[in-house]
Amino acid sequence: MEAHTAVTARDTPLAAVHKRAGAEMGVWFGCALPNHFGDWLAEYRAARDSVALIDKNCRAYLRFTGPDRVRYLNAILTNNIQDLAPGAGTVSLLLNPQGHILAEIETYALPDHLFCVSYAMIRERLVETLDKYVIMDDVNLTDEADLFGTLALEGPKAAEALAQLSGVDLSSLGELSTIDAAVAALGCRITRRSPGGIPGAEFLIARDNLAALWQILAEKIRALGGTPMGYSALSALRLEQGVPWFGYDFDERHIPHEAGLQDSHISYTKGCYTGQEIVERVRSRGHANRLRVSLKSLASEPLAPGTPLLADAQEVGYVTRAAFSPALGCPLGMAYLRREYSAPGTRLTCAAATAEVLKPGAIE
Repeated sequence: MEAHTAVTARDTPLAAVHKRAGAEMGVWFGCALPNHFGDWLAEYRAARDSVALIDKNCRAYLRFTGPDRVRYLNAILTNNIQDLAPGAGTVSLLLNPQGHILAEIETYALPDHLFCVSYAMIRERLVETLDKYVIMDDVNLTDEADLFGTLALEGPKAAEALAQLSGVDLSSLGELSTIDAAVAALGCRITRRSPGGIPGAEFLIARDNLAALWQILAEKIRALGGTPMGYSALSALRLEQGVPWFGYDFDERHIPHEAGLQDSHISYTKGCYTGQEIVERVRSRGHANRLRVSLKSLASEPLAPGTPLLADAQEVGYVTRAAFSPALGCPLGMAYLRREYSAPGTRLTCAAATAEVLKPGAIE
C-alpha cells in the first residue's frame, strides 16, 4: 500500500534531508515521510538480510510528572503501568467507555516521570482526552512532541551497528527497555524493539540533533551493507510480520479483541481502567463478532483500503491495508471479516479477484 496522498501531511524534521537524497515522499501516519529512496525492494532486503535505517518522526511525546502519575495512567490505560520497573516500557490502548480504541500508547518508566509515545496525527485530540481524565490527581501533562524525534535501526545487523556506535549491547536489554547512551557524543535514549523477533534499536534524540544522527547512522549501516528504508518497504515488512498499524488496521471503529490486541496490549490482573467492562464482556463471551486477519490476493495489484470482501455474493468484510509481499510473491493485506469467514484457508472474492485467509502470525 502506498501513502494516503489525499491527506495533507504534517511536516517532519528530516523531510528536506530526504528530498535532497532523492527520496520520493508520501504521507504515512499523517506525516511527510519517505515512500522509498529509489528502490523499495532493495530497502526491504536490507531490513531482512542486513540493516535498515528508518525515520520514525510520526510520533507524539508526552511527559507525566507528579506523585499520582502512575496511579493516573494505570487507571486509564489497558496495560499494567503500576508494576513497570525503572527503564522498562509497555504498550497499551486508550479506550473510550464503549471499549473502542482511541489511541495506542507506549509508556516508559523513567526516574522522575512517565514518558508516553503515541502518534502525531492524533496529538491534539489525545492531549485533550488525557487532560480530561486529570480530575483530582496531582499529575502534570507536558506535550513534548516538538522537542524530540526518533530514528530506528532494524535487521540482523542492527545490534552490531548499535554496539559499534554506542557500546550498548542489545542482548542486555529487555523488549521495550530503554537506556540513556551517546552516539558520537550525541546524547540519546536507546530502546530495544524486535519486530519479527530480531532485536533492533530506536533512538530518541533532541530534534536539533536529528539530522546529525541520521547521517552518522546512515554511514554506519552502509558500511555494513544496509540502506535507509522508506515506508513502502516497511509496510510490506510489517504485513509479513503480521503487525497491525494504528490508524490503518485498527482505530476507534474497533475494540481490542476484534483487532487481535487482547494478548499484547491488555492486562487482565491490573484492576479497573476505562473501557474494561466491554473488554471483560467480550472475553467472557469467548469471541468477537468480527476479526482482523491476514490474507493473500491473486489480484495483480494490492487491494485498496476499504475494498469489500465477498462470500456467496454477500459482503463479509473489508481490506484495511495491503502491499506486494516479496516473501509470498503476491499482494498481502489485512482485513476485517465476520467471524464465520475468518478461518485460515477461507476463500473470498474481491475486486474481480480471489483472496485467501492466512494462518495468524508472521509469514515465513
